Amino acid sequence: MNHMSARRTLLRALGAGLLVRHGITGGLAGQLQRALANGVDPVPAGLRKTVGTVTLNGRPARAGELVKPGDRIVTGPDGEATYVIDRHAFLQRGASSVEFGRGAADFMRVLSGRILSVFGPGERQIRFSTATIGIRGTACYIEEEPATTERRARTYFCLCYGEAKVTPSAAPEQWETLLTTHHDHPLYIHDDAAMPSTMVTAPVINHSDAELLLLENLVGRWPPFHGQPGFEYR
Repeated sequence: MNHMSARRTLLRALGAGLLVRHGITGGLAGQLQRALANGVDPVPAGLRKTVGTVTLNGRPARAGELVKPGDRIVTGPDGEATYVIDRHAFLQRGASSVEFGRGAADFMRVLSGRILSVFGPGERQIRFSTATIGIRGTACYIEEEPATTERRARTYFCLCYGEAKVTPSAAPEQWETLLTTHHDHPLYIHDDAAMPSTMVTAPVINHSDAELLLLENLVGRWPPFHGQPGFEYR
């Protein structure tokens, strides 16, 4: 199935309410429908949708505002933000704080919370509490988990597809290059150098292919797994 046929099929399915089992419901369905209807053209950069409490550099965020280098987006517990920067798109969940740097070597810092991201071509670095990730035209989901009385801080990281070099902060010598096609190797990255390995295999949690489809369509692309024979949405 080519992309135009796939777009028409998904739009019909959305209209008929047939994608509920893929997690495409409510506000997500509305966003996806608008993104698909946009065709192959990327949407304008900036904040596309906000829900609940969302601030940009400490003041209430407004739909359409640009997110620029040096900016920080914070969502309250009831908040969520979908936004586009250049050829990259982001779905930031509630109780999250993300800061964007001024170059590829410090492109994005996840200070707290959870974010799903898709990136255009080129190499960039993402930093969070337990690792530095060197990404290359990829998609990933990050979920920061603060320390508890039972364990030190850890981060959930899923390279949904693409290539990334993962360097854990607690044990940089354990760096690993990942190459995945469809959520092949999610990880818990631990801030604990005493562990035999600071990177431990994890399940796929808290993000969906439907959300990746939404983000990629916002920037005029399709996930690489879309339309593959036998593919089923997660």
